[in-house]
Amino acid sequence: MDLATRRVTRSTVGKKAVMAVTGVAMVLFLLLHMLGNLKIFVGAEDFDHYAHWLRTIGMPVLPETWFLWIQRVGLLVAVIAHIWSATSLALRARAARPVKYAHRRPVKGSYAARTMRWGGVIIVLFVVYHILDLTTGHLNPVGDRAHPHANVVADFAPERWYVTLFYVLAVVALAFHLRHGVFSALRTLGQHTQSGERRARFFALAVAVVIAAGFLSVPIAVTTGVIQ
Repeated sequence: MDLATRRVTRSTVGKKAVMAVTGVAMVLFLLLHMLGNLKIFVGAEDFDHYAHWLRTIGMPVLPETWFLWIQRVGLLVAVIAHIWSATSLALRARAARPVKYAHRRPVKGSYAARTMRWGGVIIVLFVVYHILDLTTGHLNPVGDRAHPHANVVADFAPERWYVTLFYVLAVVALAFHLRHGVFSALRTLGQHTQSGERRARFFALAVAVVIAAGFLSVPIAVTTGVIQ
C-alpha cells in the first residue's frame, strides 16, 4: 500500500468509504444467501442439490469447495474491514470531544442508529453460531453434510424453539443494522439532496424488510410444521 492510499484509508472520508463499500458487499452476499435459503420451499431434494452445487462451483478449474472458501475468506476480509472502519470512526469521534457535555440535549435519531453497536455484536455472535451449526455441523442435532435439508429441519424443530428464538432476534438485529447501514452507505456514496435522502431511506427500509422476511421465513416455516 503506497503513501497516498494509506492517507486516504486513514482519513475520515476514506474510513466511511471503506465501511460503505464493505457494507454493500455484505448486503449483496446476504441477498444471494437468502435466495438460496428459500430453495428449501421447493423441496428436500432440490435444496440438497442446490447445497451440493455450491460446493462444485468453479470445478474443474478449482477443486471442490474452493470457491466457497474463497468466498468465505473474502467475506471475512470485508467484515474485518467493516468493523475496523466503524471502530476507528467511533474512536475518532470520541477523541474529538474528550470532555463530556455538562448537559447534553437528547439527539433525535432512529432506533436503528442507536442500536448499531450492540446489534453488530449480536450479529457477530450469531454468525459464529450459524457456522458451527449449519456449516460445520458441530452444533447441529444431525450434522449430516450430505443432507442439508435434514439439518435445517432438525435445527428448527418445535422442541428447539430457543434456537428459532435466537435466530429471530439475530435477524431482527440485522434488519435494524441494515436499515441504518444501507442508508448511511448511500449518503456516503453521494445521496445528499432532500429527494436523494428520501430515496435512500425508502431503499434502506425495503432492503432490511426483504432480507429479514426472507431469512425468517425458513425457521418459522420449520417450527410451525410448514416444512418437514
